[in-house]
Amino acid sequence: MLSSATDLGSGPLGGRVQIIRSDDDVRLGLDALLVLDPRLAPIAADTGPIPLRLREPGFAGLAHIIVSQMVSRASAEAIWRRMLPADGPLTAEGYVRLAPEVWREFGLSRAKADTLSRIAEAVASGRLDLSGLCLKPPDEALGELTALKGIGPWTAEVYLMFCGGHADVFPAGDVALQNAVGAALGLAARPQAKALAKISHVWSPWRSVAARLFWAYYATKMRRDMVPIG
Repeated sequence: MLSSATDLGSGPLGGRVQIIRSDDDVRLGLDALLVLDPRLAPIAADTGPIPLRLREPGFAGLAHIIVSQMVSRASAEAIWRRMLPADGPLTAEGYVRLAPEVWREFGLSRAKADTLSRIAEAVASGRLDLSGLCLKPPDEALGELTALKGIGPWTAEVYLMFCGGHADVFPAGDVALQNAVGAALGLAARPQAKALAKISHVWSPWRSVAARLFWAYYATKMRRDMVPIG
């Protein structure tokens, strides 16, 4: 377990990078955000408490994020239950030992199965240290993750947020976040990824808390649940 408020060095916009590990860390970040951008105050009042939503760093955490990228949450949860071993946690070593066609029994797409196999092999061989990666500055960690075929920016960003606890990551390519920010801030149109990334700069170094806030807004005010991790 990473400790709360761990100093990881300088972030992409200057300042010190910290780790979110508790509800207190989220509240601290939200308090700072309301000073940085007072427009967020009525949004925070409408959404109520912001969920922490953290998983332990490692293969199971990253695998869960990849599986969650399904058409429906129910489908993702059903697949995840089938993937979990009966005698313990899902590990990279255990996944590598599975029969080549077992992905069909789980209900995974071939693309997701191939991605998980590559990740499992990299972790089991020691080429990829998913826990150690969480201790690196975001840009470096994101670069290492996306260098592995099948892991895109969104997956890498969500892993650093919800398994690594990085406080200053904002998945600007997330459509739910785009819709939530557009609606909450009264924008004329849904901001695309590049525009949303620029908007999010004002929320640094607590962009991960801002993302949690807008996902909560999406769920409570827009009546849809698209948070990438349960």
